[in-house]
Amino acid sequence: MTVTMRERNASPTKTGRLPLAAVCLGYFLVILDVTVVTVAISAIGTDLRAGLTALQWVVDGYTLAFAGLLLFCGGLGDRLGGKPVFLAGLVVFTAASAGCGLAPSAGVLIGARLVQGAGAAAMVPASLALLRNAYPDRGSRARAFGVWGMVAGIAAGAGPVLGGVLVFTAGWRWVFFVNIPFGVLGFLLTMRYVPAPSPVRGRAGPDVPAQLTGALCVGGLTCALVEAGARGWTSPVVLGGLGLFVLALPAFLLLETRSRAPMLPLTLFGGRRFRASAVIGVLLNLGFYGLLFVVPLYFQRVQHLSPLMTGLAMLPMAMMPLISSPLSGRIAARTGPHPPMAIGLVIGGAGLLGWLLAGPDTSYWTLVAPMTLSGFGTGLTMPAATSAIMEAAPAELGGAASAVFNAARQTGSAIGVALVGTLVAGGGLVAGLHADVIVGGLGFLAAAALTVVTIRP
Repeated sequence: MTVTMRERNASPTKTGRLPLAAVCLGYFLVILDVTVVTVAISAIGTDLRAGLTALQWVVDGYTLAFAGLLLFCGGLGDRLGGKPVFLAGLVVFTAASAGCGLAPSAGVLIGARLVQGAGAAAMVPASLALLRNAYPDRGSRARAFGVWGMVAGIAAGAGPVLGGVLVFTAGWRWVFFVNIPFGVLGFLLTMRYVPAPSPVRGRAGPDVPAQLTGALCVGGLTCALVEAGARGWTSPVVLGGLGLFVLALPAFLLLETRSRAPMLPLTLFGGRRFRASAVIGVLLNLGFYGLLFVVPLYFQRVQHLSPLMTGLAMLPMAMMPLISSPLSGRIAARTGPHPPMAIGLVIGGAGLLGWLLAGPDTSYWTLVAPMTLSGFGTGLTMPAATSAIMEAAPAELGGAASAVFNAARQTGSAIGVALVGTLVAGGGLVAGLHADVIVGGLGFLAAAALTVVTIRP
Protein backbone atom coordinates (compact mmCIF):
# COMPACT_ATOMS: atom_id res chain seq x y z
CA MET A 1 0.00 0.00 0.00
CA THR A 2 1.49 3.33 -1.05
CA VAL A 3 1.70 5.93 1.69
CA THR A 4 1.79 9.58 0.68
CA MET A 5 3.75 12.32 2.45
CA ARG A 6 0.45 13.71 3.76
CA GLU A 7 -0.40 10.32 5.26
CA ARG A 8 3.04 9.94 6.87
CA ASN A 9 2.65 13.30 8.54
CA ALA A 10 -0.87 12.58 9.81
CA SER A 11 -1.36 12.16 13.52
CA PRO A 12 -4.27 11.62 15.87
CA THR A 13 -3.83 15.16 17.12
CA LYS A 14 -4.04 16.69 13.64
CA THR A 15 -6.93 14.48 12.65
CA GLY A 16 -8.70 15.02 15.95
CA ARG A 17 -10.59 12.64 18.18
CA LEU A 18 -14.10 13.55 17.05
CA PRO A 19 -14.11 11.19 14.03
CA LEU A 20 -13.12 8.37 16.37
CA ALA A 21 -15.79 9.35 18.90
CA ALA A 22 -18.50 9.54 16.24
CA VAL A 23 -17.73 6.16 14.68
CA CYS A 24 -17.23 4.40 18.01
CA LEU A 25 -20.51 5.72 19.41
CA GLY A 26 -22.49 4.00 16.67
CA TYR A 27 -20.36 0.87 16.94
CA PHE A 28 -20.90 0.74 20.72
CA LEU A 29 -24.66 0.59 20.19
CA VAL A 30 -24.32 -2.19 17.61
CA ILE A 31 -22.26 -4.47 19.88
CA LEU A 32 -24.25 -3.57 22.98
CA ASP A 33 -27.44 -4.85 21.39
CA VAL A 34 -25.90 -8.29 20.86
CA THR A 35 -25.91 -8.95 24.63
CA VAL A 36 -28.03 -6.28 26.34
CA VAL A 37 -31.25 -8.31 26.01
CA THR A 38 -29.90 -11.45 27.70
CA VAL A 39 -30.80 -10.26 31.21
CA ALA A 40 -34.11 -8.75 29.99
CA ILE A 41 -35.50 -11.92 28.40
CA SER A 42 -37.44 -13.07 31.46
CA ALA A 43 -39.23 -9.70 31.77
CA ILE A 44 -39.95 -9.60 28.02
CA GLY A 45 -41.45 -13.08 28.11
CA THR A 46 -43.72 -12.21 31.02
CA ASP A 47 -44.90 -8.89 29.57
CA LEU A 48 -45.47 -10.10 25.99
CA ARG A 49 -46.54 -13.64 26.95
CA ALA A 50 -43.86 -15.06 24.69
CA GLY A 51 -42.78 -18.69 24.64
CA LEU A 52 -39.22 -19.98 24.76
CA THR A 53 -38.80 -20.19 20.97
CA ALA A 54 -39.98 -16.61 20.48
CA LEU A 55 -37.63 -15.38 23.19
CA GLN A 56 -34.71 -17.19 21.57
CA TRP A 57 -35.43 -15.34 18.32
CA VAL A 58 -35.60 -12.02 20.16
CA VAL A 59 -31.95 -12.61 21.05
CA ASP A 60 -30.74 -14.42 17.93
CA GLY A 61 -32.77 -12.72 15.16
CA TYR A 62 -30.47 -9.73 15.52
CA THR A 63 -27.37 -11.90 15.06
CA LEU A 64 -28.93 -13.67 12.07
CA ALA A 65 -29.58 -10.45 10.13
CA PHE A 66 -26.28 -8.97 11.27
CA ALA A 67 -24.17 -11.91 10.09
CA GLY A 68 -26.18 -12.57 6.93
CA LEU A 69 -25.83 -9.05 5.51
CA LEU A 70 -22.28 -8.16 6.53
CA LEU A 71 -20.60 -9.19 3.29
CA PHE A 72 -23.18 -7.41 1.17
CA CYS A 73 -22.87 -4.22 3.21
CA GLY A 74 -19.07 -4.37 3.16
CA GLY A 75 -19.07 -4.44 -0.62
CA LEU A 76 -21.72 -1.73 -0.71
CA GLY A 77 -19.52 0.53 1.39
CA ASP A 78 -16.58 0.06 -0.98
CA ARG A 79 -18.77 0.99 -3.96
CA LEU A 80 -20.77 3.88 -2.51
CA GLY A 81 -18.34 5.16 0.10
CA GLY A 82 -18.24 4.29 3.79
CA LYS A 83 -19.85 7.46 5.15
CA PRO A 84 -23.27 7.31 3.44
CA VAL A 85 -23.57 3.58 4.15
CA PHE A 86 -22.63 4.11 7.83
CA LEU A 87 -25.15 6.94 8.19
CA ALA A 88 -27.93 4.96 6.51
CA GLY A 89 -27.22 1.99 8.78
CA LEU A 90 -27.31 4.23 11.85
CA VAL A 91 -30.70 5.67 10.83
CA VAL A 92 -32.14 2.18 10.26
CA PHE A 93 -30.70 0.89 13.54
CA THR A 94 -32.05 3.83 15.58
CA ALA A 95 -35.52 3.66 14.03
CA ALA A 96 -35.65 -0.10 14.60
CA SER A 97 -34.64 0.44 18.24
CA ALA A 98 -37.72 2.64 18.65
CA GLY A 99 -39.79 -0.11 17.04
CA CYS A 100 -38.38 -2.67 19.50
CA GLY A 101 -39.24 -0.50 22.48
CA LEU A 102 -42.80 0.10 21.24
CA ALA A 103 -43.44 -3.52 20.17
CA PRO A 104 -46.91 -4.74 21.30
CA SER A 105 -46.12 -8.42 20.69
CA ALA A 106 -43.24 -10.85 20.42
CA GLY A 107 -43.70 -11.10 16.64
CA VAL A 108 -43.33 -7.35 16.16
CA LEU A 109 -40.31 -7.33 18.48
CA ILE A 110 -38.61 -10.10 16.49
CA GLY A 111 -39.27 -8.24 13.23
CA ALA A 112 -37.81 -5.04 14.64
CA ARG A 113 -34.76 -6.95 15.88
CA LEU A 114 -34.17 -8.27 12.36
CA VAL A 115 -34.27 -4.70 11.02
CA GLN A 116 -31.88 -3.65 13.79
CA GLY A 117 -29.47 -6.35 12.63
CA ALA A 118 -29.66 -5.05 9.05
CA GLY A 119 -28.74 -1.55 10.23
CA ALA A 120 -25.86 -2.96 12.27
CA ALA A 121 -24.55 -4.87 9.25
CA ALA A 122 -24.36 -1.61 7.29
CA MET A 123 -22.54 0.23 10.06
CA VAL A 124 -19.79 -2.16 11.13
CA PRO A 125 -17.77 -2.66 7.91
CA ALA A 126 -18.10 1.05 7.11
CA SER A 127 -16.88 2.02 10.59
CA LEU A 128 -13.46 0.45 10.09
CA ALA A 129 -13.15 1.88 6.59
CA LEU A 130 -13.93 5.35 7.99
CA LEU A 131 -11.31 4.98 10.73
CA ARG A 132 -8.72 3.77 8.25
CA ASN A 133 -9.35 6.84 6.12
CA ALA A 134 -9.39 9.27 9.05
CA TYR A 135 -6.15 7.93 10.60
CA PRO A 136 -3.93 6.94 7.66
CA ASP A 137 -0.52 6.40 9.31
CA ARG A 138 0.17 3.12 11.08
CA GLY A 139 0.67 4.44 14.61
CA SER A 140 -2.45 6.60 14.80
CA ARG A 141 -4.48 3.92 13.02
CA ALA A 142 -3.37 1.25 15.51
CA ARG A 143 -4.37 3.51 18.40
CA ALA A 144 -7.72 4.24 16.76
CA PHE A 145 -8.32 0.52 16.26
CA GLY A 146 -7.34 0.07 19.90
CA VAL A 147 -10.14 2.38 20.98
CA TRP A 148 -12.52 0.69 18.51
CA GLY A 149 -11.66 -2.69 20.02
CA MET A 150 -12.03 -1.30 23.52
CA VAL A 151 -15.50 -0.11 22.62
CA ALA A 152 -16.37 -3.61 21.34
CA GLY A 153 -15.16 -5.29 24.51
CA ILE A 154 -16.83 -2.77 26.82
CA ALA A 155 -20.13 -2.95 24.91
CA ALA A 156 -20.17 -6.75 24.91
CA GLY A 157 -19.39 -6.97 28.61
CA ALA A 158 -21.60 -4.03 29.56
CA GLY A 159 -24.67 -5.45 27.81
CA PRO A 160 -25.79 -7.72 30.67
CA VAL A 161 -24.81 -5.07 33.24
CA LEU A 162 -26.75 -2.26 31.58
CA GLY A 163 -29.63 -4.60 30.77
CA GLY A 164 -29.98 -5.59 34.41
CA VAL A 165 -29.93 -1.98 35.60
CA LEU A 166 -32.47 -0.80 33.01
CA VAL A 167 -34.88 -3.69 33.60
CA PHE A 168 -34.77 -3.03 37.35
CA THR A 169 -35.11 0.77 37.19
CA ALA A 170 -37.16 1.55 34.05
CA GLY A 171 -38.47 -1.67 32.49
CA TRP A 172 -37.31 -3.84 29.59
CA ARG A 173 -38.45 -1.42 26.87
CA TRP A 174 -35.68 1.01 27.88
CA VAL A 175 -33.14 -1.61 26.87
CA PHE A 176 -34.03 -0.44 23.34
CA PHE A 177 -35.14 3.16 23.94
CA VAL A 178 -31.68 4.01 25.32
CA ASN A 179 -30.28 3.66 21.77
CA ILE A 180 -32.35 6.52 20.37
CA PRO A 181 -30.64 9.66 21.80
CA PHE A 182 -27.18 8.17 21.26
CA GLY A 183 -28.09 7.16 17.71
CA VAL A 184 -29.14 10.74 16.93
CA LEU A 185 -25.95 12.11 18.51
CA GLY A 186 -23.81 9.66 16.54
CA PHE A 187 -25.52 10.70 13.30
CA LEU A 188 -24.87 14.40 13.92
CA LEU A 189 -21.22 13.84 14.89
CA THR A 190 -20.59 11.65 11.86
CA MET A 191 -22.17 14.14 9.47
CA ARG A 192 -20.06 16.98 10.86
CA TYR A 193 -16.68 15.51 11.72
CA VAL A 194 -16.01 12.21 9.90
CA PRO A 195 -14.18 12.62 6.55
CA ALA A 196 -15.69 10.62 3.71
CA PRO A 197 -13.42 8.22 1.81
CA SER A 198 -13.95 8.18 -1.90
CA PRO A 199 -15.84 5.20 -3.32
CA VAL A 200 -13.90 2.84 -5.56
CA ARG A 201 -14.22 4.17 -9.10
CA GLY A 202 -14.83 2.00 -12.10
CA ARG A 203 -16.40 -0.91 -10.24
CA ALA A 204 -19.61 -2.40 -11.51
CA GLY A 205 -22.87 -2.18 -9.61
CA PRO A 206 -24.02 -4.68 -7.02
CA ASP A 207 -23.88 -8.32 -8.10
CA VAL A 208 -27.39 -9.38 -7.05
CA PRO A 209 -27.04 -13.18 -7.55
CA ALA A 210 -23.82 -13.26 -5.51
CA GLN A 211 -25.35 -11.08 -2.80
CA LEU A 212 -28.37 -13.37 -2.58
CA THR A 213 -26.34 -16.57 -2.38
CA GLY A 214 -23.96 -14.98 0.14
CA ALA A 215 -26.84 -13.96 2.40
CA LEU A 216 -28.43 -17.42 2.06
CA CYS A 217 -25.10 -19.07 2.85
CA VAL A 218 -24.43 -17.15 6.06
CA GLY A 219 -28.11 -16.99 7.00
CA GLY A 220 -28.61 -20.74 6.56
CA LEU A 221 -25.59 -21.58 8.70
CA THR A 222 -26.50 -19.05 11.38
CA CYS A 223 -30.13 -20.19 11.51
CA ALA A 224 -29.06 -23.83 11.85
CA LEU A 225 -26.63 -23.01 14.65
CA VAL A 226 -29.16 -20.87 16.48
CA GLU A 227 -31.93 -23.49 16.32
CA ALA A 228 -29.71 -26.51 17.08
CA GLY A 229 -29.59 -25.81 20.81
CA ALA A 230 -33.36 -25.88 21.24
CA ARG A 231 -34.46 -28.29 18.49
CA GLY A 232 -31.53 -30.70 18.21
CA TRP A 233 -29.23 -31.36 15.28
CA THR A 234 -31.68 -33.72 13.55
CA SER A 235 -34.51 -31.18 13.43
CA PRO A 236 -35.85 -30.45 9.91
CA VAL A 237 -35.26 -26.75 10.52
CA VAL A 238 -31.61 -27.33 11.47
CA LEU A 239 -30.99 -29.79 8.62
CA GLY A 240 -32.68 -27.39 6.20
CA GLY A 241 -30.42 -24.54 7.30
CA LEU A 242 -27.32 -26.69 6.96
CA GLY A 243 -28.49 -27.91 3.56
CA LEU A 244 -29.04 -24.34 2.42
CA PHE A 245 -25.51 -23.46 3.57
CA VAL A 246 -24.01 -26.46 1.73
CA LEU A 247 -25.79 -25.54 -1.51
CA ALA A 248 -25.30 -21.77 -1.31
CA LEU A 249 -21.58 -21.77 -0.42
CA PRO A 250 -20.23 -23.28 -3.68
CA ALA A 251 -22.71 -21.21 -5.70
CA PHE A 252 -21.49 -18.06 -3.98
CA LEU A 253 -17.82 -18.91 -4.54
CA LEU A 254 -18.47 -19.72 -8.21
CA LEU A 255 -20.31 -16.44 -8.78
CA GLU A 256 -17.61 -14.44 -7.01
CA THR A 257 -14.87 -16.13 -9.03
CA ARG A 258 -16.55 -15.19 -12.31
CA SER A 259 -17.64 -11.68 -11.30
CA ARG A 260 -15.75 -8.66 -12.64
CA ALA A 261 -16.55 -6.75 -9.43
CA PRO A 262 -16.96 -9.38 -6.69
CA MET A 263 -18.69 -8.52 -3.45
CA LEU A 264 -16.05 -10.57 -1.62
CA PRO A 265 -12.79 -10.51 -3.60
CA LEU A 266 -11.40 -14.01 -3.04
CA THR A 267 -7.89 -12.67 -3.60
CA LEU A 268 -8.11 -11.37 -0.02
CA PHE A 269 -7.65 -14.95 1.16
CA GLY A 270 -4.41 -15.34 -0.77
CA GLY A 271 -2.41 -14.06 2.21
CA ARG A 272 -1.97 -16.31 5.23
CA ARG A 273 -2.22 -13.36 7.66
CA PHE A 274 -5.68 -12.51 6.34
CA ARG A 275 -6.87 -16.13 6.48
CA ALA A 276 -5.49 -16.62 9.97
CA SER A 277 -7.04 -13.38 11.26
CA ALA A 278 -10.47 -14.50 10.02
CA VAL A 279 -10.12 -17.86 11.79
CA ILE A 280 -8.98 -16.11 14.98
CA GLY A 281 -12.08 -13.90 14.79
CA VAL A 282 -14.29 -17.03 14.81
CA LEU A 283 -12.46 -18.61 17.76
CA LEU A 284 -12.38 -15.36 19.74
CA ASN A 285 -16.13 -14.77 19.61
CA LEU A 286 -16.99 -18.45 19.97
CA GLY A 287 -15.37 -18.49 23.40
CA PHE A 288 -16.20 -15.01 24.68
CA TYR A 289 -19.79 -14.66 23.48
CA GLY A 290 -20.64 -18.19 24.52
CA LEU A 291 -19.44 -17.21 27.99
CA LEU A 292 -21.42 -13.95 27.93
CA PHE A 293 -24.64 -15.84 27.21
CA VAL A 294 -24.20 -18.61 29.77
CA VAL A 295 -22.90 -16.54 32.70
CA PRO A 296 -26.16 -14.55 33.22
CA LEU A 297 -28.05 -17.87 33.22
CA TYR A 298 -25.63 -19.28 35.79
CA PHE A 299 -25.91 -16.29 38.11
CA GLN A 300 -29.73 -16.13 37.88
CA ARG A 301 -30.67 -19.83 37.84
CA VAL A 302 -27.89 -21.37 39.93
CA GLN A 303 -26.78 -18.54 42.21
CA HIS A 304 -30.37 -17.10 42.29
CA LEU A 305 -29.33 -13.48 41.73
CA SER A 306 -31.77 -10.84 40.47
CA PRO A 307 -31.26 -9.25 37.01
CA LEU A 308 -29.77 -6.17 38.69
CA MET A 309 -27.37 -8.17 40.85
CA THR A 310 -26.45 -10.33 37.86
CA GLY A 311 -25.46 -7.24 35.91
CA LEU A 312 -23.41 -5.88 38.80
CA ALA A 313 -21.78 -9.27 39.36
CA MET A 314 -20.42 -9.18 35.81
CA LEU A 315 -18.69 -5.81 36.24
CA PRO A 316 -15.18 -7.32 36.57
CA MET A 317 -15.53 -8.78 33.07
CA ALA A 318 -17.12 -5.63 31.64
CA MET A 319 -14.53 -3.19 32.98
CA MET A 320 -11.33 -4.96 31.90
CA PRO A 321 -11.40 -3.84 28.23
CA LEU A 322 -11.17 -0.24 29.49
CA ILE A 323 -7.62 -1.11 30.53
CA SER A 324 -6.51 -3.76 28.06
CA SER A 325 -7.81 -2.39 24.74
CA PRO A 326 -5.96 0.95 24.82
CA LEU A 327 -2.90 -0.97 26.00
CA SER A 328 -3.26 -3.26 22.98
CA GLY A 329 -3.40 -0.30 20.62
CA ARG A 330 -0.22 1.22 22.10
CA ILE A 331 1.67 -2.08 21.94
CA ALA A 332 0.49 -2.80 18.38
CA ALA A 333 1.61 0.67 17.26
CA ARG A 334 5.17 -0.15 18.37
CA THR A 335 5.54 -3.89 17.73
CA GLY A 336 2.79 -4.88 15.31
CA PRO A 337 -0.39 -6.74 16.23
CA HIS A 338 0.96 -10.24 16.92
CA PRO A 339 2.37 -9.76 20.50
CA PRO A 340 -0.83 -8.36 22.07
CA MET A 341 -2.91 -10.91 20.15
CA ALA A 342 -0.90 -13.89 21.39
CA ILE A 343 -0.67 -12.64 24.98
CA GLY A 344 -4.34 -11.67 25.12
CA LEU A 345 -5.51 -15.04 23.79
CA VAL A 346 -3.45 -16.93 26.37
CA ILE A 347 -4.78 -14.76 29.21
CA GLY A 348 -8.35 -15.02 27.93
CA GLY A 349 -8.03 -18.79 27.52
CA ALA A 350 -6.86 -19.11 31.11
CA GLY A 351 -9.84 -17.02 32.23
CA LEU A 352 -12.30 -19.23 30.33
CA LEU A 353 -10.83 -22.41 31.78
CA GLY A 354 -11.01 -20.81 35.23
CA TRP A 355 -14.81 -21.12 35.01
CA LEU A 356 -14.37 -24.84 35.65
CA LEU A 357 -14.39 -23.78 39.32
CA ALA A 358 -18.04 -22.69 39.02
CA GLY A 359 -20.56 -24.90 40.77
CA PRO A 360 -23.86 -24.64 42.68
CA ASP A 361 -22.16 -23.48 45.90
CA THR A 362 -19.14 -21.64 44.52
CA SER A 363 -18.36 -18.31 46.18
CA TYR A 364 -18.70 -15.27 43.94
CA TRP A 365 -15.19 -14.13 44.86
CA THR A 366 -13.77 -17.35 43.44
CA LEU A 367 -15.16 -16.34 40.04
CA VAL A 368 -13.80 -12.77 40.01
CA ALA A 369 -10.40 -13.91 38.71
CA PRO A 370 -11.83 -15.91 35.76
CA MET A 371 -14.06 -12.98 34.83
CA THR A 372 -11.18 -10.52 35.08
CA LEU A 373 -8.81 -12.65 33.00
CA SER A 374 -11.36 -13.41 30.27
CA GLY A 375 -12.37 -9.75 29.96
CA PHE A 376 -8.77 -8.50 30.00
CA GLY A 377 -7.57 -11.07 27.47
CA THR A 378 -10.42 -10.44 25.05
CA GLY A 379 -9.92 -6.67 25.28
CA LEU A 380 -6.20 -7.08 24.59
CA THR A 381 -6.82 -9.31 21.57
CA MET A 382 -9.65 -7.57 19.72
CA PRO A 383 -8.04 -4.32 18.53
CA ALA A 384 -4.82 -6.10 17.58
CA ALA A 385 -6.75 -8.70 15.57
CA THR A 386 -8.62 -5.88 13.86
CA SER A 387 -5.36 -4.16 12.94
CA ALA A 388 -3.93 -7.44 11.63
CA ILE A 389 -6.74 -8.14 9.20
CA MET A 390 -7.07 -4.53 8.03
CA GLU A 391 -3.32 -4.23 7.42
CA ALA A 392 -3.40 -7.48 5.45
CA ALA A 393 -5.91 -6.03 2.95
CA PRO A 394 -5.54 -3.31 0.30
CA ALA A 395 -6.98 0.07 1.31
CA GLU A 396 -9.58 0.01 -1.50
CA LEU A 397 -11.00 -3.25 -0.09
CA GLY A 398 -11.20 -2.04 3.50
CA GLY A 399 -14.98 -2.47 3.66
CA ALA A 400 -14.82 -6.03 2.36
CA ALA A 401 -11.96 -6.91 4.74
CA SER A 402 -13.88 -5.49 7.69
CA ALA A 403 -16.98 -7.39 6.60
CA VAL A 404 -15.04 -10.68 6.46
CA PHE A 405 -13.62 -10.16 9.96
CA ASN A 406 -16.95 -9.20 11.48
CA ALA A 407 -18.83 -11.95 9.64
CA ALA A 408 -16.28 -14.39 11.06
CA ARG A 409 -16.83 -12.97 14.54
CA GLN A 410 -20.62 -13.09 14.30
CA THR A 411 -20.45 -16.65 13.00
CA GLY A 412 -18.29 -17.46 16.01
CA SER A 413 -20.89 -15.82 18.26
CA ALA A 414 -23.67 -17.93 16.72
CA ILE A 415 -21.62 -21.10 17.16
CA GLY A 416 -20.85 -20.17 20.77
CA VAL A 417 -24.50 -19.47 21.64
CA ALA A 418 -25.68 -22.63 19.85
CA LEU A 419 -23.04 -24.65 21.67
CA VAL A 420 -24.20 -23.31 25.03
CA GLY A 421 -27.81 -24.24 24.25
CA THR A 422 -26.90 -27.75 23.15
CA LEU A 423 -24.60 -28.43 26.11
CA VAL A 424 -26.98 -27.01 28.70
CA ALA A 425 -29.90 -28.99 27.24
CA GLY A 426 -27.82 -32.17 27.29
CA GLY A 427 -26.23 -32.01 30.74
CA GLY A 428 -27.72 -29.22 32.83
CA LEU A 429 -26.55 -25.66 33.32
CA VAL A 430 -23.39 -26.23 35.37
CA ALA A 431 -22.22 -29.19 33.27
CA GLY A 432 -23.03 -27.24 30.09
CA LEU A 433 -21.07 -24.25 31.39
CA HIS A 434 -18.06 -26.45 32.11
CA ALA A 435 -18.15 -28.10 28.67
CA ASP A 436 -18.56 -24.72 26.96
CA VAL A 437 -15.57 -23.10 28.69
CA ILE A 438 -13.38 -26.10 27.87
CA VAL A 439 -14.20 -25.72 24.17
CA GLY A 440 -13.88 -21.92 24.31
CA GLY A 441 -10.66 -21.97 26.33
CA LEU A 442 -8.99 -24.49 24.02
CA GLY A 443 -10.17 -22.38 21.07
CA PHE A 444 -8.43 -19.33 22.56
CA LEU A 445 -5.20 -21.28 23.04
CA ALA A 446 -5.40 -22.65 19.48
CA ALA A 447 -5.87 -19.08 18.22
CA ALA A 448 -2.80 -18.00 20.23
CA ALA A 449 -0.73 -20.71 18.53
CA LEU A 450 -2.07 -19.66 15.14
CA THR A 451 -1.10 -16.06 15.91
CA VAL A 452 2.48 -17.01 16.75
CA VAL A 453 2.84 -19.05 13.56
CA THR A 454 1.10 -16.81 11.02
CA ILE A 455 0.66 -13.17 12.17
CA ARG A 456 4.34 -12.38 12.56
CA PRO A 457 5.66 -9.83 10.00
